[in-house]
Amino acid sequence: MGNKQIKQHLETAQKTGILKISLQRLQEFPPQLKAYPNVLKTLDLSENRFERVPDELGNLTLLKHLNLSGNRLVELNEVVGELAKLEVLLLMDNLLTKLPKTLANCSHLKTVNLSNNQLKEFPTMLCGLKQLDVLDLSRNRITEVPSEVGGLYVTELNLNQNQISSLAEDVANCPKLKTLRLEENCLQAVAFTPRILKDSKICNLAVDGNLFNSKQFTDLDGYDVYMERYTAVRKKMF
Repeated sequence: MGNKQIKQHLETAQKTGILKISLQRLQEFPPQLKAYPNVLKTLDLSENRFERVPDELGNLTLLKHLNLSGNRLVELNEVVGELAKLEVLLLMDNLLTKLPKTLANCSHLKTVNLSNNQLKEFPTMLCGLKQLDVLDLSRNRITEVPSEVGGLYVTELNLNQNQISSLAEDVANCPKLKTLRLEENCLQAVAFTPRILKDSKICNLAVDGNLFNSKQFTDLDGYDVYMERYTAVRKKMF
């Protein structure tokens, strides 16, 4: 896609509100976007070679869908917090080591995908976002799930393939959490306390590939209560 094609895309996007410039090996944010009118609702810049996001992104305050996956981002510009209408944020397959606290301002976020990055800490700034439904943190380097997790409103939390050895009991407080994926981590069976198994709303707990066998898991205090929830949901599905 040469400059002429990008120009055509930008002109069309002014009418449609949708701009897709992916798979172009771009190392720099398209300069035309820096002074672009605030009309975009969907911006797809996936599968390029960006290492950073410019401040001008914060001017696109109507954005609902932002796809920056498959780039080389090491950190995310805090201006993302100015995208108050953002509902979908796709950042998988980057090199992110941390996230800006300003993401807490994106109160309309529904889906956040951060799979396959270099995050070492759980992004607690996403706790408290009441619209957030799905959070994918799989394939990172997170070592613990902190107590703030109890403020997450998601129905699904994916933490597969991290390095988690500590799970805060507060996960039982998540008001909507139904599916918790913790496969291929470093957890002992005792991490799943009676409170998590008995008092949470979790009805789909994926725990294969940790430091315990299935018998150790099924022998846990509260496992029967968890299985009642699991079975009840299965009956509703069929």
